[in-house]
Amino acid sequence: MMPIRNSAKAIIIQDDQLLAIKKEDQEGVYYILPGGGQEHGETFHQALIRECIEEIGQEVEIGDLILIREYIGQNHEHAAFDMETHQIEYMFLCTIKGRNTVIQNGLNPDEGQIGVEWLPLSDLLAYRLYPQAMRKQVINYHKGDKVPVYLGDIN
Repeated sequence: MMPIRNSAKAIIIQDDQLLAIKKEDQEGVYYILPGGGQEHGETFHQALIRECIEEIGQEVEIGDLILIREYIGQNHEHAAFDMETHQIEYMFLCTIKGRNTVIQNGLNPDEGQIGVEWLPLSDLLAYRLYPQAMRKQVINYHKGDKVPVYLGDIN
């Protein structure tokens, strides 16, 4: 049995758009939040700063923890290859330190990462953005609505 993996993710909203990592698989283009796995001896904040530099080439200012989700692979559509995966993602509201900088792939992008893109919040539900249940929560949070912090085992 594999250990539970902790992951820190950045919710970066600027000008009513969400920053996302653009990836591609056999089903086409999809998006995920910047961030990744916590390494031994690293705090969530250290992990998130490192991951954002690697993936989007930018240092971030980390704000509040706003969403937590679990992903238990055996319970979802990709169970065939995710059977052993159990990950907990901690999603922090973040801002990019340099406002007028070009956002692009960092020096060590994720495997399969083909770009970085700003997704308009007004169209967010139309994008294949994972975790999909998080899309509505981000929209509601940005509108000022109260959202549950813990989203459960979702994809």
